[in-house]
Amino acid sequence: MNAAIIFLLLLCLMLTGMPISISLGLTVLSFLFMFTQVPLESVALKLFTGIEKFEIMAIPFFILAGNFLTHGGVARRMIAFATSMVGHWYGGLGLAGVLACALFAAVSGSSPATVVAIGSILLPAMVKAGFPNRFGAGVITTSGALGILIPPSIVMVMYSVATNTSVGALFMAGVIPGIALACVLGGVTWYRAKKFDYPRLPKSTFAQRLKAFRESVWGLLLIVIVMGGIYSGLFTPTEAAAMSAVYAFFVAVFVYKDLSMSDVPRVLLNSANMSAMLLYIITNAVLFSFIMTNENIPQALADWMLGHGLGVIAFLLAVNIILLLAGNFMEPSSIVLIFAPILFPVAMKLGIDPVHFGILMVVNMEVGMCHPPVGLNLYVASGITKMGITELTVAVWPWLLSMLAFLLAVTYVPILSTWLPQKLGMM
Repeated sequence: MNAAIIFLLLLCLMLTGMPISISLGLTVLSFLFMFTQVPLESVALKLFTGIEKFEIMAIPFFILAGNFLTHGGVARRMIAFATSMVGHWYGGLGLAGVLACALFAAVSGSSPATVVAIGSILLPAMVKAGFPNRFGAGVITTSGALGILIPPSIVMVMYSVATNTSVGALFMAGVIPGIALACVLGGVTWYRAKKFDYPRLPKSTFAQRLKAFRESVWGLLLIVIVMGGIYSGLFTPTEAAAMSAVYAFFVAVFVYKDLSMSDVPRVLLNSANMSAMLLYIITNAVLFSFIMTNENIPQALADWMLGHGLGVIAFLLAVNIILLLAGNFMEPSSIVLIFAPILFPVAMKLGIDPVHFGILMVVNMEVGMCHPPVGLNLYVASGITKMGITELTVAVWPWLLSMLAFLLAVTYVPILSTWLPQKLGMM
């Protein structure tokens, strides 16, 4: 009964058009005051202890690093490098878009930032080269979603905060699925380009490839710093985030010089705004998780599912359906922070690995970012391409279907997610 009241309150507030973070906060406060006898002191204590986590500090640092790189010309150089490597294949510029998105994802940690950084440069170039607008939009919208699967990922940090799972293990677990999904999206791009005989670029010489690599190497080194530092134990994921922010500032301002010192305050302000928004969502989600646990809702759900004989296969299918439906209305951070505390205890009772479950949730978020009505990547790509959401939805379907097939593989083949962190001794 209490679960129904909580979700009804949340749904009613969301239907008014209220932001998710405020809806969460009002739902919690309304329920606490009207339906429980929980002392306010314990709520305040939970609020402070819930957000007093070292891992949360990684979020503003990764956002800051991503903003420095987005404004600092790193994306343009990564596109040049990717084009020199695969531009001569069928749909060369499209494949370069997939590769550039994968590379930029590995330094930004954000999906919309990847779409903006790569799409704003590559999409006009694809149209000029003779590619249909729909083709380019489909490639960039879906490939941009790699930003939350290929580490470092802000959404993975959110999952870690919600479930106390190791951020380092999650980052390493995202490497193989991230590369695999990039290959899947690249395969769809190549197949459609060959089928419709889209243009190819002249093959780059070794000297041209070397020049493009030299120009992009400062951005690519950030991948080595973050992942190498975490793997070697040199620093924690949070310390890696701080290092990446300092390194991104240095590269953007002093190496590439695409960003002047006068631009730095603007980047800092943008990063602070984004960080404050996410931290506000986390704060309200902590309280939401508190009332869910206090009312014993996750445990009751787990007992009900086990009592009705629902096994791992049925549970994971149900999780995918719930998360894909949630993706119609909410953005990834909110989905993870609302649903992880509910579904995670059930997954643990069924013996599902927490790292595998985290990657499964992240891939669901990726799919959600690419379909209407609230797919963030669709709206970002719409702003770049000037295409309507309906037209853009039609454009992304071939890639979106391949992402759904990939989601099934990640769901039922856990070794895709767990093999690398196990080999590295992180699990």
